[in-house]
Amino acid sequence: MSGHRQPVRVLVADDETSARKRLLQLLAAEPDVAEIQEAANGRQAVDAIRSMAPSLVFLDVEMPELDGFGVIREVGLEHMPPTIFATAYDHYALAAFDANAMDYLLKPFDQERFSRAMAKARTWLGQSHAPERQARLGALLDTVAPRDDRLLVRTGESRQLVRMADILYVSAEGNYIRLHMHGKSLLMRERMVGILERLDPARFRRVHRSHIANFDHVVKLLPWFGGDSLLMMADGTRLTLSRVYREDALREWRAKC
Repeated sequence: MSGHRQPVRVLVADDETSARKRLLQLLAAEPDVAEIQEAANGRQAVDAIRSMAPSLVFLDVEMPELDGFGVIREVGLEHMPPTIFATAYDHYALAAFDANAMDYLLKPFDQERFSRAMAKARTWLGQSHAPERQARLGALLDTVAPRDDRLLVRTGESRQLVRMADILYVSAEGNYIRLHMHGKSLLMRERMVGILERLDPARFRRVHRSHIANFDHVVKLLPWFGGDSLLMMADGTRLTLSRVYREDALREWRAKC
């Protein structure tokens, strides 16, 4: 683009420090980037978008607290800045981005791909296409909103897809959660409230401050002490159903019976 460029305020939202640093380095070489802020999870991204009002957002799809799509839902289509998705996601999501003409950077990406993304972003910033952009974002959310029946789980340096239907229950372990399946479990850095946002609400319910149960795998409801109950899972595990979550869980149990 020729002529004077408007200063660009950028938010980089990604839970991987190395990915944020890579984007920060590339953005620092852009003469019209006037301000850069970082967010390490989806909840921080929502707060930063509301307080900073960035011109452009680089948004990771998979983050703790809220994923990228959850960030858009929480901020609202009408308030969401132009967005470039930075992702190591699977082909399902990439096809959704392509179908709705949303730009994305597939990790790992190089300088050339980043430059193309920035050039496209500048066309958005230089023209008033807010209604069209909102419509595309809305169509993207409609595509992914039913939630593909898989989770992309990051464990250390590796990633793997897990079918939600295979998850029996989720347990909290400090700053981590553990996904329990038949014969195996996976530990991931996430909070209970964050994973609950990503799980299918037609299956999963919070039953205790430390447990989320997949009611497709609850085989029996047992009485317990002090107003609590026990959920017998398909693998024989017994989860406490606390009084705080009892009404909602019993409603789900009756619906499954």
